[in-house]
Amino acid sequence: MCRSGCPTQDHASWGACARAANLKVAYCGIGGGDATAQKRWDSELELYRQARKQGVQPDGTKLNQITAALKASDAAGAAYGKDFNKATPMPAGAEAV
Repeated sequence: MCRSGCPTQDHASWGACARAANLKVAYCGIGGGDATAQKRWDSELELYRQARKQGVQPDGTKLNQITAALKASDAAGAAYGKDFNKATPMPAGAEAV
C-alpha cells in the first residue's frame, strides 16, 4: 500500500506512507499562493536591502518607491532618506543666498 518511492514499504496505507514522508504542496494556486508573486516580492525586498546597504532610505519596500529613491540619490549625488530634501532647480542667473 506504500508509495513506489517509499524506502521502507511497511506502511498500512498510502496516506500513512505520504504522512511519514512529510510531503508538502507549495504554490498550488488558491490557498497556496503563487510562485511568481513570491519571486517578485522576494526580488523587491532584495532590492530594498541593497538600497539600504548603500545608505538610501526608500519611502517603502515597493519597487516604484525603491527605484524612485535610487534615481533621486543618483541625481543628487547623496543618499535619499529622511534628511534628503528635493529642491526645485534655481532659475538661470539667480544667486544662492
